Amino acid sequence: MTGELDPIIHPTHRLKICAMLATATTVEMSVVKDTLGLTASALSKQVAALVDAGYVTQERSQIDSRRIWLTLTREGKRAYRDHVTALQAIVADSMRTA
Repeated sequence: MTGELDPIIHPTHRLKICAMLATATTVEMSVVKDTLGLTASALSKQVAALVDAGYVTQERSQIDSRRIWLTLTREGKRAYRDHVTALQAIVADSMRTA
């Protein structure tokens, strides 16, 4: 199966967010922000696009509402996996023609 590039995931920061979330159950938003070196507003914008697409869920801590946890949804996992498959196919095709 060759996946298709997903226009929601394709922007670099969103791809990196999905990659982080794909390797963990949940990740605190501040950890994503610090790891990617984004401002809070830039990260919020990228996460909102993923949430709107149904790829990521956000959950505020009940103890400290400033802490937000991000999780890749089942649909998000599928979309990310398909996107990575498409990227790998592109790389493989370019290696064959090189």
